[in-house]
Amino acid sequence: TAKIMERRLQTKVFKLGLAKSIHHARVLIRQRHIRVGKQICDIPSFLVRLDSEKHIDFALTSPFGGGRPGRVKRKRAKSGKGGDAGGDEEDD
Repeated sequence: TAKIMERRLQTKVFKLGLAKSIHHARVLIRQRHIRVGKQICDIPSFLVRLDSEKHIDFALTSPFGGGRPGRVKRKRAKSGKGGDAGGDEEDD
């Protein structure tokens, strides 16, 4: 059973360093940020074949994979503040 658990998409995304934790990997997959080959996969329990392992990456439509920026970043850019920093910068 350990071999099967290692083949899950959720585990692969974490082991490849696309996510900070197993839980983060699950969220990224459910929110459709991960693709296997050209296909977006949103099932964390998807069993990845050995030849598909090297094709796991961020989806092209995802902000992480070069898609358009997320909702908050777009809103900040529109208001003129820009960036994803928290605005706690001080100039001395």
